[in-house]
Amino acid sequence: MGSNLPRDVDLSARGLRIGVVAARFNEEIVNDLLADALDCLVELGATKPGLRVVRVPGAFEIPLAARWLAESDTVDAVVALGVIVKGETSHHDILGHEVVNALSRVAGETRVPVSLGVLTTETLEQARARSERGSAGNRGRHAARAAVEMAQLARRLRR
Repeated sequence: MGSNLPRDVDLSARGLRIGVVAARFNEEIVNDLLADALDCLVELGATKPGLRVVRVPGAFEIPLAARWLAESDTVDAVVALGVIVKGETSHHDILGHEVVNALSRVAGETRVPVSLGVLTTETLEQARARSERGSAGNRGRHAARAAVEMAQLARRLRR
């Protein structure tokens, strides 16, 4: 927990239950996001019984699985992991906007924090750079930290 964090930021995952939804499409990249997210959660004190990983076909399916987890009362936060790469059509724009909007709705409607680890990149190379195992720039790690911070904030504010 870095010294540059505000004093009221709690990055302890001890006792938290975190759900992780990870797409299988672009599996190699998502697997790196997932591995670093799980490593980060364990480093922050999460235990394996407190972690639940759900795999879905692609990015479009992530919000529904996130909603199911959030509504299950079995998680304190959800981490969403996937990759959307620009193709030859505008499909990536439509998909990216819909996934982000739907995840935002899940968080707002269920009051369970949902952190965004869905990459939206121009190229596969950019996606690989943002998912490199063990790198400071791995977006899975960033999403995991955000989920822990928001779950702790929710606990603190609900007391």
